[in-house]
Amino acid sequence: MTSEGSAGAGRYAPSPSGELHLGNLRTAMLAWLFARSTGRAFLMRVEDLDRARDAGAAEAQLAELRALGLEWDGRAVRQSERIELYRSALARLDAAGLVYECTCARREILDAVRAPHAPPGSYPGTCRDRTPRERAAARDAISPRLPALRLRTPSGAEELGFEDLLMGRVSGWADDLVLRRGDGVFAYNLAVVVDDAEMGVDQIVRGDDLAPSTARQIVLQRLLGLPSPPRVSYAHVPLVLGPNGARLAKRDGAVTLSDLAERGVAPDEVRSRLAVSLGMAEPGETITMPQLLGRFDPARIPLEPWTWCDAPDDGSALQRPDHP
Repeated sequence: MTSEGSAGAGRYAPSPSGELHLGNLRTAMLAWLFARSTGRAFLMRVEDLDRARDAGAAEAQLAELRALGLEWDGRAVRQSERIELYRSALARLDAAGLVYECTCARREILDAVRAPHAPPGSYPGTCRDRTPRERAAARDAISPRLPALRLRTPSGAEELGFEDLLMGRVSGWADDLVLRRGDGVFAYNLAVVVDDAEMGVDQIVRGDDLAPSTARQIVLQRLLGLPSPPRVSYAHVPLVLGPNGARLAKRDGAVTLSDLAERGVAPDEVRSRLAVSLGMAEPGETITMPQLLGRFDPARIPLEPWTWCDAPDDGSALQRPDHP
């Protein structure tokens, strides 16, 4: 168990697009353990900005987390209640000359020529330096669709590194990211940066698939004058994979609490077996979240993904087959 004497906060932030699967639940457990072991509050945020992906699963997700033994401080906040915060941040960036319209379609971005060292999918700057007349013509050309709004990063694009509590030194590409989509929805990167700062979150634990996007968020933090590393710490945790080696998904069988309940596997058993996958419990051992907190040591978290195989009716395949 670690102690940093911190009075900040950690958080878990699910998107209500469906039931939480074992990978989501494992990450939530780790976020709780990181926060509680360092004296931080633990907060819950429902990331429901993208209404097209909102399956109305927020309350069910919160119930699933409670069933697993997680509790959080205060009420769960919803991004859909916080639009004015994002609008204010966008206005500040715009006033500083850091926002411009972008009419590029996704395919145009993927097909564009970019610098040799730029990663695939990074924005090539197509709309960045258009004149007012060119912007107006481009806007007319996509009507009635509206342009997206992008951040004019001071360097245009750069590779930026940060220290991760688990992964060590991590580098990511910070380009002219989207701040607000053409349909008016504020982008994830802007919303998460504003939310974490406003909520006092200074410890961010999430899946390691999100590590590359952290560079973009750090740029936004700095431009908005918000806390950034080293005042904000990151821990990107390994994912849970399906038997085909891809990220766990519903197609991989019984992967949610409700799926497993139908096979007679209770939430307490799910928690205990997830603890086994993290090297924090013995097979067959019943363990609570407070007991896990007493055993928690970030240095002992496995750094490789956990591979899930679907179970027979007794749930016995809730195991870690890559580490017998």
